[in-house]
Amino acid sequence: MKRLICVLVTVLASSAAMANLDLAKAKNCMACHSIDNKIVGPAYKDVAKKYAGQKDAEDKLTQKVLKGGSGTWGPMPMPPNTQVTEAEAKTLVKWILSQK
Repeated sequence: MKRLICVLVTVLASSAAMANLDLAKAKNCMACHSIDNKIVGPAYKDVAKKYAGQKDAEDKLTQKVLKGGSGTWGPMPMPPNTQVTEAEAKTLVKWILSQK
């Protein structure tokens, strides 16, 4: 029974992770970002490391996703993402911060 529960938890967690990757692809995030490597913007693993343990990271990054930003990762600005709702931005940020 314990093994079955562990398998179910793993499957559900994997499904959620894939769903959020799919959301990132659908919202065109992956055009500038990847999980492991810098493209135009930073790798999501680097973002997760930089903001690890910061209490306001989720709110701060949600606003950056929605409104854009510049200067944190170099001279290339991130444009506002008008196609992303606040709820989607929060989902994406939670997923990004889990990429350790």
